[in-house]
Amino acid sequence: MDAFVSANLSAERFAEYLTDAERAVFVAEDGGRLAGYTLAVTGEPYDPELARLVRHRPTVELSKCYAAPEAHGSGTAAALLTHTVAWATAEGAASVWLGVNGLNQRAQRFYAKHGFEVVGERRFQVGQRIEDDLVLEKPLS
Repeated sequence: MDAFVSANLSAERFAEYLTDAERAVFVAEDGGRLAGYTLAVTGEPYDPELARLVRHRPTVELSKCYAAPEAHGSGTAAALLTHTVAWATAEGAASVWLGVNGLNQRAQRFYAKHGFEVVGERRFQVGQRIEDDLVLEKPLS
């Protein structure tokens, strides 16, 4: 887990994300403090199996959607997700897709409430551990 966080969620990686034309980072603040963020990635899914599962093109991946623990239940994640979906629509996307841990029932309910549907499964490696994720997609038209 530490290696994954270091490789993907470090300050250096976010600096790269902010300058990458294929990525968009949106943040929510509360009193000047970071309350949450989303990371969206444009373009084809990075894996042929994911490309087969995602039905609508062009598409945007919701790569990250996090709210700080103190922001849970405040509407922060919903506002970020709504903003990210609106941005994807304005960019001409026909869908937004994401992977969510198959055991994370809370996140699955959250995404279902916002119109995402399960379209398949993927395996996701975090360090030495293999996670079973659900792949969800939200058509935008």
